[in-house]
Amino acid sequence: MGGVSLAHSEREPAPLLLKLEGVSKEFPGVKALQNVSLELRAGEVHAVCGENGAGKSTLMKIISGVYQRDAGEMVYKGQTVHFTSTLQSEAAGIAIIHQELNLVPHLSVAENIYLAREPRRGFMVDRRKLRQDAKRCLDRLGVDIDPDAQVRTLSVAQRQMVEIAKALSLDASVLIMDEPTSSLTEQEAQLLFRVIRDLKREGTGIIYISHRLDEMAEIVDRVTVLRDGRYISTDDFHTITVDQIVARMVGRSLEEKFPTPTRWPTEEVIFSVSGLTRSGIFSDISFDLRRGEILGFAGLMGAGRTEVARAIFGADPFDSGTITLEGHQLSIRDPRSAIEAGIAYLSEDRKAEGLALKMPVDANLTLANMEAVANPFGVIDQELHRQSSQHYVDLLNIRTPSLSQPVRLLSGGNQQKIIIGKWLFRQPKIMFFDEPTRGIDVGAKLAIYRVMDELAAKGIGIVLISSELPEILGLSDRVAVFHEGRITATLTTRDASQEDIMLYASGRGRQRH
Repeated sequence: MGGVSLAHSEREPAPLLLKLEGVSKEFPGVKALQNVSLELRAGEVHAVCGENGAGKSTLMKIISGVYQRDAGEMVYKGQTVHFTSTLQSEAAGIAIIHQELNLVPHLSVAENIYLAREPRRGFMVDRRKLRQDAKRCLDRLGVDIDPDAQVRTLSVAQRQMVEIAKALSLDASVLIMDEPTSSLTEQEAQLLFRVIRDLKREGTGIIYISHRLDEMAEIVDRVTVLRDGRYISTDDFHTITVDQIVARMVGRSLEEKFPTPTRWPTEEVIFSVSGLTRSGIFSDISFDLRRGEILGFAGLMGAGRTEVARAIFGADPFDSGTITLEGHQLSIRDPRSAIEAGIAYLSEDRKAEGLALKMPVDANLTLANMEAVANPFGVIDQELHRQSSQHYVDLLNIRTPSLSQPVRLLSGGNQQKIIIGKWLFRQPKIMFFDEPTRGIDVGAKLAIYRVMDELAAKGIGIVLISSELPEILGLSDRVAVFHEGRITATLTTRDASQEDIMLYASGRGRQRH
């Protein structure tokens, strides 16, 4: 048989790790999944795309044992499986990084990473090995987080990294990543992508869910689209465009990513911060906000953007500096005094700090202004309460079956609209939007962008804090760039690029205002 080559011109497909066929799941009144199928191979990154409510998270929770399927089959490593808990799925080698961070705030970073799996010496936890193992996971991600720090002291982005480290510690065969970069900057996302490439080489199969479709080109092999709980398509990623993915997700083409501005910012400065300082956190922060302007805050994780916003809102203290609104210097002692002055803050952690999840839509919409729907004796006027809530549901096009629907059952985009409605009911003069589109699909993003533009057009001053530079450039009139607790540049966005912002965000640009 001399001279005959047995080599294949193409590689054999990688082994099938996971296969779901005909999977369905129904909740009271809602068909979350209908006859959905998905395959995952070893060493593959398989993206699952769809709008909020498309069924992505439900499908992932079925794979990881949080929910049980009503119909269909799941085959893992050649065996039909039916996990009834996350402990079962983890023991089998399936790990999930949840979109809603699943950490215990009062425990340390190391304790969270190895929760219920702590290394032991006899009957005692081996604290030294626990810390060393956790440090190894964090070092793999390239992040400087103290394993002994309590999780509640960390920023949302740092908690996201801890959640990722926790999943890596399991050495899983299948890793599900649900919005892993939603609160990460571009630089931090690149660190994660490096880890993903390493995992692919090791044969790990990764299911990747993200609303940041543009970033997928760097790591994704195949993409499956879901819409309204139904399977739409599966394609090799390099054979399909982002616009085609979006069209399949929403059932229509979506030409514009950002609305055409309807606002015309004036030169009138309505809000001014001067010399704001908090020792060790931020220093000498000064900026002006004009009437009808959207001012962006850009910077890397830990640069101080959120900390400055929280200090202005009275949620955190500051040592020195002045805050002026419409020519009057404010004395802000706590959030209540900031709210009464006309300042609103939409937190980056909307579920923990923006919503009462178990309460209904109407209660959340009036939560910041209860006195406006109460009679002189402090008793709620039910009809006024209903009318006020319905007004903001209609104004913001909030999709909810009724005003009595608990907000935890709504999509991320509708939850964010409820927070906006809550603050609009206070008729604020200044609004801080901190990561307003985190974990929100493309269609809902555009709706939030339009609301922000309309608010600015009415003369409200808006500060947009975002880790997505296209969002900063697409929405803001100017951008203040933060580096290590200082503003290193204030740029006009029409003359700036992502590279310009990153130059100052990394501390390499000469200070410019």
